Amino acid sequence: MALPELNAVVAQRIEVAPGLIILRAAPEGWALPDFHPGQFTVIGLPPSAPRYAFSDPEDPPLEPDKLIRRAYSIASSSVDREYIEFYVTLVNSGALSPRIFALKAGDRLWLSPKMTGMFTLKEVPEDKNVALVATGTGLAPYMSMLRTLLEPGGPRHFAVVHGARRSSDLGYRSELVTLQRICKNFAYIPVISNPEEDPVPWLQATGWVQDMWNSGAVNRAWGMEVTPENTHVFLCGNPAMVETMVSILEGQGFCEHTRHKPGQIHVERYW
Repeated sequence: MALPELNAVVAQRIEVAPGLIILRAAPEGWALPDFHPGQFTVIGLPPSAPRYAFSDPEDPPLEPDKLIRRAYSIASSSVDREYIEFYVTLVNSGALSPRIFALKAGDRLWLSPKMTGMFTLKEVPEDKNVALVATGTGLAPYMSMLRTLLEPGGPRHFAVVHGARRSSDLGYRSELVTLQRICKNFAYIPVISNPEEDPVPWLQATGWVQDMWNSGAVNRAWGMEVTPENTHVFLCGNPAMVETMVSILEGQGFCEHTRHKPGQIHVERYW
C-alpha cells in the first residue's frame, strides 16, 4: 500500500529547551479547516524519515510502507490559517517524535485535515471562570484557548497553572507573562519541581501543580474563592497529576464532566 502524500511543510522549528520544541507546519495545496481551541490533529512521517541524532537507535526497523502517525494537540489560535503550531517533547525511544525533532524549516510532513476532540470550552458557560492546569506539553491546548478566546478585561477569569522540571522547560513562559500583564483577568502560575537544576536561582514556586492548587494560588490570583459554582477546571499532562487533581477537586465538590453528566472537571487523558 502506497504511503499518503506529504501535504504540509515545516514553517518554523523553535527549540525551547533540550528535548522540547515548538513546530509550526503549513498546509500545501489545501486550507486548514475550522476547529475549536483545545482540539487535536494527527502528524505523520514515513519510516524513511531520518531520526534525531541524539535519540535511541530503532530496532527492529518499521514497516517501510506504513506512515507513522500520532495525535498532537494544537497550540495555535483557531482563527489563524497560516500554520498549525504544536508543542512537542522528545521521546528518545519513540517512533515519531525523534523524526519530528529531525525536521527543519522547509521539510515536508503529513497532517491530517481533520481536527477533533472534546477538550474544549464549548460546554463551559460563558459566565464561569476557567482554571487550566497542566504539566509539560499538556500546556498546548490551553495556548490555543487563550490565543483565541482570552479578552483583556473580559467578564470571566482565566488562570494557567503550569508545572515543569526546570524553568527552561516552562514553554511559552514569556508569552504567558505578557498576557498576564495585559489582561487583568488572567493569571499565570508557574511551578518547577527541580529548582536545583536551574543555572540561576528560581525565585518562584517549587513543587507540583497540585501543591499550587492546594495552596490557594488561584484564589489569591483572582481575589476570590474558587468553587464548583463559579469555576471549571481543565487538566492535561502527566497521568499521575491528572488523577491526583481529579481526587482533590472531587473532595472540593467538583464533578468530572462527561457526555452524559455535566460537571466542572474537564480531563484530557492522552498518554
